[in-house]
Amino acid sequence: MSHPTRVRGIAEADWPRLAALETEAYADLSLAEGEATLRSRAAAGTCFVLELDGRIAGYVLALPYPRFRCPDLSRPEQVTHHSANLHLHDLVIAAPLRRRGLGTRLVRHLTDAAATRGFATISLVAVAGKETFWQANGYRSHPEAALPPGYGDDAVYMSAPVAATRPRDGRRAV
Repeated sequence: MSHPTRVRGIAEADWPRLAALETEAYADLSLAEGEATLRSRAAAGTCFVLELDGRIAGYVLALPYPRFRCPDLSRPEQVTHHSANLHLHDLVIAAPLRRRGLGTRLVRHLTDAAATRGFATISLVAVAGKETFWQANGYRSHPEAALPPGYGDDAVYMSAPVAATRPRDGRRAV
């Protein structure tokens, strides 16, 4: 049976659920930031929730950020950056719903939004061993990029040109 899914922009009423999903996903890794800090990383037009059967099943937060730099997890954003790089700061799918393609759907939606808004690249920090997933989706590691403390020892800064990450014929470019 197919479950109706929908991707939409984040609404004010969504924040408590997003903060709960973030805590669930990152508490064991000591990466949870909390609602106020998450809100500070929300940029208009590049942050989305994914609904499954009318309930929030996941979210993605992305904001313009200078290439080879990323947010400091220990403090909220205080400056709005103007950059051709869109930084995918956080992507979370509720634990029982993972490995069903929902994360990929959110990434595709974000990539389309990035292309529409004229971003040249998308960057992210792969944590908790997710570097292989992102490599398979067109992202390249940049071990030379210095990360602020708090991302974990295995964290890797990665990026891809927006054009290389756009779906072709329903599949992602590798």
